[in-house]
Amino acid sequence: MTMTEAAIVPLLSVRKLTKLFGTFAANNGIDLEIMPGEIHALLGENGAGKSTLVKMLFGVLSPTSGEIVWNGTPVSISSPGEARKLGIGMVFQHFSLFEALTVAENIALSLDDNVPLSKVAEEAAALSRQYGLPLDPSAHVADLSVGERQRIEIVRALLQNPRLIILDEPTSVLTPQEADKLFETLDKLRAEGRSVLYISHRLEEVQRICDRATVLRHGKVTGACDPKSETPSSLARMMVGADVASVERDQSVAIGAVKLETRNLTVAARTPFAVSLKGISLSVRAGEVLAIAGVAGNGQGELFDALSGEFPQADANAVLLNGVPAGTLGINRRRLLGASFVPEERHGHAAVPALSLSENLLLARSQSDRAAFLSGGPLGLIRQGTLSDATKRISAEMDVRKASIDPPAGSLSGGNLQKFIVGRELDRQPSVLIVNQPTWGVDAGAASRIRQALVDLARSGSAVIVISQDLDEIFEVASQIAVISEGRLSAPYPAGEMTMEKIGLLMGGMHDGSNHPEAAHAH
Repeated sequence: MTMTEAAIVPLLSVRKLTKLFGTFAANNGIDLEIMPGEIHALLGENGAGKSTLVKMLFGVLSPTSGEIVWNGTPVSISSPGEARKLGIGMVFQHFSLFEALTVAENIALSLDDNVPLSKVAEEAAALSRQYGLPLDPSAHVADLSVGERQRIEIVRALLQNPRLIILDEPTSVLTPQEADKLFETLDKLRAEGRSVLYISHRLEEVQRICDRATVLRHGKVTGACDPKSETPSSLARMMVGADVASVERDQSVAIGAVKLETRNLTVAARTPFAVSLKGISLSVRAGEVLAIAGVAGNGQGELFDALSGEFPQADANAVLLNGVPAGTLGINRRRLLGASFVPEERHGHAAVPALSLSENLLLARSQSDRAAFLSGGPLGLIRQGTLSDATKRISAEMDVRKASIDPPAGSLSGGNLQKFIVGRELDRQPSVLIVNQPTWGVDAGAASRIRQALVDLARSGSAVIVISQDLDEIFEVASQIAVISEGRLSAPYPAGEMTMEKIGLLMGGMHDGSNHPEAAHAH
């Protein structure tokens, strides 16, 4: 080490940082250093302790023991306000913006000082130009894309003049083009001597933009590396502790009859901030995985609700399941026609957190499916042994890790609960499966298992629709790819003919004028 290197004081150090919840150590003796002008990746599976660590750095949680050292001086950070005063800013994965307010009003609400709104607007506009994050301070948040909303969060953090910015999954809601612009902004911040702590499941990004990476596993630091000298596979291995299986696709799968079809599906927005669906026509056959890409907030939730029957349509022919007009039917009636559904929100939508896994399994069955678990008809007693066996079978097939045999759904990590929910629906052997954001916030090992299960279901002769914002996932599982933008669906393209550039343009609103399959071949 040269004298110059030895003289550089880390901007942030944590020493033996530990956080206990009861007897559980979410962080256990963490050591970490972030240097000035460095983009530092924080990697780990779900439940590895990343969120707990950054919440302590930003003053949301207090450490049980250990110390945080800022620019050479030990500090106690008891609130986000104190973190900001030190020079630490954070952009959370889930934005905290008021949709009815303007950009400037949202930024003003987060400032610790009482600054006139006109000055906030002026400074935000100047800063957004400086960092290549174009924003209109007078625009209402409700009218903005998700990418523009993220710019608000970043500009809001930059107005505090931070020396360290923590970014949590910053590209999960961006098109490839928007992600490229974000990386240019991060390069500018690094050139100014600012530091970034970057949390992402997207390992190609980590390789591309990060100078160093620290890996957490089970609350402990298990390694550090230069990501540019690693591969996505080797980084995943460091995170998981074993090789992560790649998804195996069978290109020779026989394509069969149409299993799910929509005809000019048009749905008016139910709330001022919802998206209208505009003339969506799609057709998915046995053996196909149709992946629908799109930036969040472009009608994905509304499309899932229409396909699942959560909000039935006036026209029975708007949705056909196995040739049967189903547009006016609710969820259970569509389940009886052979369909299964996995909604985006795990807690409260796909599962009741307070109920056990077996109780959730029973609730999710249609009346005819439920008969296998009941004795003496639909109002009979529950066959606990049969229900318990099914819960164990699903848990084993999907490698669901849990603390007891039949715990409450809410006690599982996000990734393990998602594996159980997907396994629960696959256990019905549906002829049609529709899943929204199958691996949202799920680590590499769990994501690989879920994606393989979806591909295997299609291989067995079912039709699968995957709605996802993760482009790596889209290309990994799809046989056909379509893009939803502003409530319109593009034509489906064979996965082998779709490029990142094309998908990014479609996600950004470049409509191809049709959403009928034959239109795909006119480009």
